[in-house]
Amino acid sequence: MTSFSFATVPVFLSAPGATKDLGKELRARFPDLRRVLLVTDQGFLRTGLAEAPIASLRSAMFHVEQFADVVADPPEHVIEEALELARQNETELVIGLGGGSSMDVAKLVAVLADSPQSLAEIYGIGNVRGTRLPLVQIPTTAGTGSEVTNISIVTTDATSKMGIVAPQLFADMAILDAELTIGLPSAVTAATGIDAMVHAIEAYTSKHKKNPLSDGLALQALNLLSRHLIRACENGHDLVARQAMLLGAMLAGQAFANAPVAAVHALAYPIGGVFHVPHGLSNSLVLPHVLRFNAEACAEQYAELATIVVPHTEGSPAARAEALAVAMQQFAIITGLPRTLQQVGITSSDLDLLADEAMKQTRLLGNNPRPVTRDDAHALYKLAL
Repeated sequence: MTSFSFATVPVFLSAPGATKDLGKELRARFPDLRRVLLVTDQGFLRTGLAEAPIASLRSAMFHVEQFADVVADPPEHVIEEALELARQNETELVIGLGGGSSMDVAKLVAVLADSPQSLAEIYGIGNVRGTRLPLVQIPTTAGTGSEVTNISIVTTDATSKMGIVAPQLFADMAILDAELTIGLPSAVTAATGIDAMVHAIEAYTSKHKKNPLSDGLALQALNLLSRHLIRACENGHDLVARQAMLLGAMLAGQAFANAPVAAVHALAYPIGGVFHVPHGLSNSLVLPHVLRFNAEACAEQYAELATIVVPHTEGSPAARAEALAVAMQQFAIITGLPRTLQQVGITSSDLDLLADEAMKQTRLLGNNPRPVTRDDAHALYKLAL
């Protein structure tokens, strides 16, 4: 057995309604802290679902400031504005409450608020120095797994994103509360759920860091997600399905934090960065085509995953790998997601730009089980058109 390392968030709480007692929970864990910065977005605040957690914090004698200007694919100025507020209010504890973007911003506030480093200095892998403020992550979508990853993604210009990877970005605690996800529209539930399944699939086939712990988490994640996605889309108030989706997304996040994602994400990032397509949908659009491309190199592993998603599939590894690709397409069909690039405003004249941008994702492409050339990327986008 090959050597490997594995790291994750040390404390989890998974229970519908858990955030109604958020103040009591955090007071027990952080008895000496008072000043909290809650990082979220205006859309989530408008749902009213943040009111109970905030009231609970205040009843436990926390002073709560809110930064609610997070946007999807957060640009650098959003992080800088959140940092300024954190410093002005002498923040002692950071809480990320929202989707992946809110949690990514919360991570960066926690590591930079008391640091001499600038945002520009920490881009890349392992460039964060020192410690961070205490950090709690509470996802309101079941997709990114950001609550348990050590990665933050920042939009650096009109079309490009940069990653920050460091152990300090792991939170102290992640809380999964399905009641915070009941307002999610079906389309968002579907796209984020498929994103989480992509995390599991790519972790299971990651070229360099695949390991037994990530494998086990990826399999369990895919099982939970594939069995509950349609239920959660059809009935957004199904708390059993919603909680299962949150748990599946978290397990997939643990998996890919240690066995990183690959070509699906590499091809999805430019779709989001250039055309502002939501990240989960960007993944869904290219997923079946990348699965078929990769099957040449990892049909056996895809066949193993197919037994979870399509339990009665039979035949050769290649046939079962194809069944996995078809099943993932079916999730998009059943939930009504767009299935082609043209449906999100991308035309054949855009494919060269997308291929060029995808090839810049060297960190991700290096994890893919099959090498991807620029011609390959262009061909995959053409198939998705």
